[in-house]
Amino acid sequence: MKRESEAERQEVFERLPVPQALRVMIVPSVISQLIVLIYNMADTFYVGRTGNPYMVAGTSLILPVFNITLCLAGLAGVGGGALISRLLGQGKEQEARRVSVFSLYLAFSVAALFSLGMAIFMEPILNLLGAGENTFRFARQYALCVIVAGGIPTVLSNVLANLIRSVGRSKEAGAGIVLGGVLNIILDPLFMFVLMPDGYEVLGAGVATCLSNCVACLFFVAVLLRMGRGSVITFNPRVGAAAKASILAVFAVGVPSAVASLLFDLDYIIIDKLMVSYHDLALAAIGIVLKVERFPLNVGIGICQGMLPLVAYNYSSGNWKRMREVIRTSRFLGLGIAAVSILLYELFAPGFVRLFISDAQTVEMASGFLRIRVLATPLMFLSFFTVYLFQAFGMGRKSLFLGVTRWLVFNIPMLFLLNGIFGMYGIVWSQTAADILTVALSFYVYGKYGPKGEGA
Repeated sequence: MKRESEAERQEVFERLPVPQALRVMIVPSVISQLIVLIYNMADTFYVGRTGNPYMVAGTSLILPVFNITLCLAGLAGVGGGALISRLLGQGKEQEARRVSVFSLYLAFSVAALFSLGMAIFMEPILNLLGAGENTFRFARQYALCVIVAGGIPTVLSNVLANLIRSVGRSKEAGAGIVLGGVLNIILDPLFMFVLMPDGYEVLGAGVATCLSNCVACLFFVAVLLRMGRGSVITFNPRVGAAAKASILAVFAVGVPSAVASLLFDLDYIIIDKLMVSYHDLALAAIGIVLKVERFPLNVGIGICQGMLPLVAYNYSSGNWKRMREVIRTSRFLGLGIAAVSILLYELFAPGFVRLFISDAQTVEMASGFLRIRVLATPLMFLSFFTVYLFQAFGMGRKSLFLGVTRWLVFNIPMLFLLNGIFGMYGIVWSQTAADILTVALSFYVYGKYGPKGEGA
């Protein structure tokens, strides 16, 4: 008799109608992505309530570095999760279990090294990011909490969410992320305005974020314990070492995912550096916009995260008809979300910005930035949607090529080019200009190298 977990997995991956299967997988993933975004923005929101643009700028400077921890999570979580889904599609459950162990210990190791490096090289890193006389102290306080102290639980939480989702348990994966996010939203005002003295609001926000990620990590550990000894996802090294081919497969997909995410954050860092050359209010404005624009992007990422295990499983098991339907439905849904976001942001940009800061000059500048940046939303979705597909297929080189080309060939050079020609607003328009080229390349690469005769 099949274990209950295996029966549930096959129900989602093989038997449920595609719209229903996608709903089971995508809804918790989208909710968790939105909560992640909200709790990241909660710090900016509450810091913005101080009316101090230097505090806002200081926390904005750390956002790209904090996101690097999520890149490290992608190395083990995306690479390991995609492989686990493919192995389950091939009926290789024991090897999938070994891959989960390898992925979890890999995540712990790289997170520990990153946090240690940030602690040792804090000052030169902040100087490199553009922290100035007015923002350095706040950036340092925030980095100590969310990266040095909170790096390991942040990475492990995200890796565990990916691995648990890879076996069809999207609800549990989403619940852990939601728990951490909601807790952070609750703890932020408590630490910032009650427990910490005036002038230490940024430190309070950082402590709240760190504690919230620790609780989320403990929740996922409890989920694994509840799943029992027979679970595919496990910390137990006694299940044995993963095969060399599996380890290479984890890195083949995980490294491109991490590299693409790192380059995404490098793009944000360069935007901050270029904006600093104008004035601190421009930095505060773009920092708010880079968070607000993430609402539709994070929904798109949630769609892709929920889609990936279904595509990987059915691709590996040979059920290409079901795989095609999953891809088509997911793409349509993502583009619909992007269209709605453009409409809302064009109409209500000032209202969204005022959620974070009330300074009139900053609101006016950020509103203009947001109305421009949101035009790139459907292009950005199509770009990372294609990358997720290649990750699901285990074609790491193709996803690496698209990710590297997108940022190093198109986006980052476009930042410098348009900044040199048009100034501050050239920086803001660069995303749309670059992603037109990226989408054209993505369609070409998918058409040429995607699954022949069976792909979307």
